[in-house]
Amino acid sequence: MSQTDDAPRTEAIPVTRLRWWTELPLILLVYGAYTAGRLLARGDVQSAVDHGVSILRAEKAVRLNLEHPLNRLFTREAWIGVPADFWYASLHYIVTPVVLVWLFRRRAHLYRAARTWLMTSTMIGLIGFTLLPTCPPRLLASSYGFVDTMAQYSSYGWWGGAASAPKGMGGMTNQYAAMPSLHVGWALWCGIMLWRHGGNRWTKALGVAYPLITTIVVMGTANHYFFDALAGVAVMGVGLLLSKPVMRAAALVRERVSALFAGARGGAEVAPSATRSSIVSGECQTSPGERIPRQRKAATSRDTGDGTAAPAR
Repeated sequence: MSQTDDAPRTEAIPVTRLRWWTELPLILLVYGAYTAGRLLARGDVQSAVDHGVSILRAEKAVRLNLEHPLNRLFTREAWIGVPADFWYASLHYIVTPVVLVWLFRRRAHLYRAARTWLMTSTMIGLIGFTLLPTCPPRLLASSYGFVDTMAQYSSYGWWGGAASAPKGMGGMTNQYAAMPSLHVGWALWCGIMLWRHGGNRWTKALGVAYPLITTIVVMGTANHYFFDALAGVAVMGVGLLLSKPVMRAAALVRERVSALFAGARGGAEVAPSATRSSIVSGECQTSPGERIPRQRKAATSRDTGDGTAAPAR
């Protein structure tokens, strides 16, 4: 038995060529499904408030009270609060697509696994929004001591009192989708991509700073609890573990769909070439029109007597 027979066999994931015109609709489809599902998973408001209060109490029980001092700082110092609101309302939707495009163009061999990781984690986050609707700190009663900085500084940006939604469009967003924080989850994904695959120390530094600052921002603006941020990290971890099985399943579906389309277009046309190939290799016969010089020359050199060559037999 050869060494290759003794080596453990691993199931390879079939690789297909990346094309932007197939990747873009896929990403838009997943993001559209995530947005629509997020809107549908509104849940009961009282349940969402109860969940938010429970998270706050659990944090205080373990002596974690990061949200209150940060929120007071952001509320008191506009030079911190306003940039933080812009950070929360903008970068979530800018940095992640930019990193995806960068991977697609500069790290194509890593792109498919990274994209699958991000999409799988996003869908897991949607499950969290559905099963555990959670009121963010900014929507709790004022007795809990939080100030909605985005409402306070709404005159500086395009957002209103409904988180990062543009003014007058608050009804088009689910404000009770605080658990888990995909702001933190997506930022962590971007940070890991920049840290592991960035070309210089500045890129790596950005990979560390971006998720850390995002975590501070989501708490300081009273949009998330610290436990929401931890849940966002956990969701990304589960998504990473599931990314390879998801890629295998996607490859299997793609193969079967391709086989169905190939059969519908002309599976019968494949049979003649396959049969012809087996005849040539198995019985050493020539295909129609194939010329083997020495044999043909020997066969046609016999003369019939009137100057014409006898046909080959």
